[in-house]
Order: sequence, then C-alpha cells, then structure tokens
Amino acid sequence: MAILPFSLRVYLARKWLYIALLLFSGTLVGLTGFRLRYTLHLPPTDPLNDGKPFYDRIAAELFATGIFAFFWAAHMVHTISRAVERGGFLVRIAFELFFLGVLWVLYLVGAAVSTHLWGDLSFCWQFEACRLLTALVAFAWIGWITISVLYLNTFIFAFTRKAWTKPSHGLWVDREKGPGA
Repeated sequence: MAILPFSLRVYLARKWLYIALLLFSGTLVGLTGFRLRYTLHLPPTDPLNDGKPFYDRIAAELFATGIFAFFWAAHMVHTISRAVERGGFLVRIAFELFFLGVLWVLYLVGAAVSTHLWGDLSFCWQFEACRLLTALVAFAWIGWITISVLYLNTFIFAFTRKAWTKPSHGLWVDREKGPGA
C-alpha cells in the first residue's frame, strides 16, 4: 500500500480541519447568539440579574470570533478545494498564518475568560441556560484546539517547503517537482 506524499497529506488534513472549524464556529455562533438573545430579553421574573436585561461581553466577543472564523473557514475550504490562485494576498500561506494567529488569540481569550466565568456549572445543569454555557465553553476550546492544529500544520508545511508566498492550497508542490518526481 502506497503512502500518500507529504503535500497531499497536508492538503487533506488542512481541508478537513477547515471543514471542522466551519462546523465548530457555526455551532459557537449559534450558542452565543442564543445566550445573547436570552440575556438581552430577560423576563422581569427571571432570577438572573433580577430580571434586568444585560449582555455578557465575553459572549459578544465569542459571537464575533465565531463569525470571523466561520467566514474564514468557508473562504479557506473554497481556496483549498478549488485550488484558487487568484486573489492576491488573501490566498497566500503567509496571510493564512497571520489570520490563523489572530483567530488563535481571539479564541484563546474567549475560551479562557468564559472558562473563568462559567468553568464549573454542574450545580445548575438542571437549567437550560447552564447547559448552554457549558456547551459554549466546550466549543470555544474545541475551536481553539482546531485552530492550533491548523496553524501548526500550515506552519510546518510552509517552513519545510519555503512556501510563505505560495498559494494556500498547496497543490503547486507537485507541479514544481515535475513529472516522474
């Protein structure tokens, strides 16, 4: 059984990691959107915050981060799947690494702060709001882990191939080797 070449393994891993990030960030957007809707429209009889509407700043940060990650992942799935080479710096590995670094920091801050605020809500799991917050924290960390693996994978590929300014899809590697290589 033949082993896939390094460039093809990286291509497939990045494609599936971006698809996973698309799903995880979409879920995070849904969870944070639900949390924001709940806290901004509290009924006066709700015991949370004495029934006064408010919003969690970290939920808003995770909502924005999830939206950024969702659209970035959709862009990258398209770029990688369709072998897009036009688009200037938006389809280059260096920009991909830069944007993944920004997302990494945003996810880390969101996950760390939400863990600090809502880390152990086991005492109130009978309430939907507590289960939602637990899921929100989990998906924030899952997104951060996915971005960490993507960053490491892409960085190793770019470093070993000296591909900082090459297109993000990575399929150019086989073209540069030539036939029979």
